[in-house]
Amino acid sequence: MSITRRGLGLGLLGASVAATGGFLYLRDTPLLRDPVALSGFVGGEKKAFLANPRTIDALASAGFALNARQAGSVEMVRAPDLLSQHPEFLWPSSSVMVEIARENKVAVRRSQVVLNSPIVVYSWSNIADGLAKAGLVTLDAAGHRTFELPKFLRAVLSDRTWAELGVPELFGKARIVSTDPNRSNSGFMFAGLVANLLAGDVATTATLPAVEAEVESLFRRMGYKSHSSGSLFDDYLAGGPGAFPMAVGYENQLIEWILADPERWRRVAGGSATPVALYPVPTVYSAHPLISLTAAADGLIEALTSETLQEIAWADHGFRGPLGTSGIGGHPDIAALVPERLDAIAPMPEAAVMLSLLDRLAA
Repeated sequence: MSITRRGLGLGLLGASVAATGGFLYLRDTPLLRDPVALSGFVGGEKKAFLANPRTIDALASAGFALNARQAGSVEMVRAPDLLSQHPEFLWPSSSVMVEIARENKVAVRRSQVVLNSPIVVYSWSNIADGLAKAGLVTLDAAGHRTFELPKFLRAVLSDRTWAELGVPELFGKARIVSTDPNRSNSGFMFAGLVANLLAGDVATTATLPAVEAEVESLFRRMGYKSHSSGSLFDDYLAGGPGAFPMAVGYENQLIEWILADPERWRRVAGGSATPVALYPVPTVYSAHPLISLTAAADGLIEALTSETLQEIAWADHGFRGPLGTSGIGGHPDIAALVPERLDAIAPMPEAAVMLSLLDRLAA
């Protein structure tokens, strides 16, 4: 078949248009354009997730590169020195922080819960066994440890000793430690949970005055309080049962630690004192809302809630999804440790109540 010069020219023109159109199409896809660089603040418990090469690659494929600086959840929505840096997004660890941000005149464009992790109390197997004899810790049918936190708080307020609670090997009075509630979200969430438990229901502006002195007493007894949930968890692991018999944290922290080095976990799990998570009944969910402050950051919400990034968050770091359920499948070392779902969940007090409580604790 012969091809005329005119036909050849039209064919080349058509190929050129198709190639140009294809280039223009691909140029506008996330895979070929430069990722949008976004700067913001995140809670320390999400540092490992954002540093994960799988996370970085998935975000790049979605068109984003993050400069995520660590800050306490309370600080990032309230501290003028942080907000004056003009972050494009904030990623605290409590939905209450969205309301507090708005009350602090932060220009919130969008917000959506991306991850969830319930508040737990980290202890040690030998301590949990002793508390079980005192009726404070119970094993459910699946082998998960539930914790009678209201009874334990009353025991602390009554100056009960560890020996009186079934743990004679520990010195002195029973104690529990959290992070600073005015700096870090896990301490903030624990303060709200304690207020609820002492009030007998969700604490309100009407019921808080009757219990805030007891909440203050519990936090004062803790002594030094870390500014970071990650730092407190590291101290708990390094200090052992004597230094940190009970530390408040997020469920995902132990899961993430196990997944980072399964062989290390198998060695530790065979010892006389193994790290364990006690699930307070009820507990509170630490929701992790992504707060978009600029138009460029709006799409980050969709990226982080994508199936790919949700799978990485669970499989590598133990974060539950927006609905609070654990991921599909899982590592065999953690399958027996994590309840698939939690039903005994208390709502946090509203922002006005928490701000009043924070002022009391700061004083």
